[in-house]
Amino acid sequence: MPDDDAHLTELALAAKSGDQQAVAQFVARTQRDVIRFVGYLGNPGEAEDLAQETFIRAMKALPTFEARSPARTWLLAIARHTVFDHLRAQSRRPRAAAVEDWTLVADLTQAGTGPRFDEQVLLRHLVAGLDDDRREAFVATQILGLSYEQAADVLGCPIGTIRSRVARARDDLAAALTDDGDRRRGLRAV
Repeated sequence: MPDDDAHLTELALAAKSGDQQAVAQFVARTQRDVIRFVGYLGNPGEAEDLAQETFIRAMKALPTFEARSPARTWLLAIARHTVFDHLRAQSRRPRAAAVEDWTLVADLTQAGTGPRFDEQVLLRHLVAGLDDDRREAFVATQILGLSYEQAADVLGCPIGTIRSRVARARDDLAAALTDDGDRRRGLRAV
């Protein structure tokens, strides 16, 4: 991953200088991670729109990019802010019904690799139930594969906080899986 991060940063710097091919390559190489990240932080049905908004914001901010952190980290921080801004705006308007788009999960599951579709749905449901801070740290490190240091940069907190949030998220997910299994087997006391 460090080589890929270095290459992405080089692409971002070239894009900053006006290289349109670098812009296209940067977007192509980061688009999947941005869609996955915003899909887990927000509504999966809005992931593509939020990703597009993230890239619009990133291109506007590109002239100020100084490569103090890897470009991927910089971009995911923008994605996080985009989702939060969207959620704040949504909370101000009434909603008719929340219907999740599970086609995104199906699209992200490659044929023959990774968990089965039903496991993806369960994982998305359980991850969505995590506290916001824990969900962000878990998605950044365990789903997107960022290092703890990179996740700390994206989320704007110390590495120790990321480690703690991921550990607590794992505990929460394990407990939720146990609770779900108990309910399915009818072992849970009413």
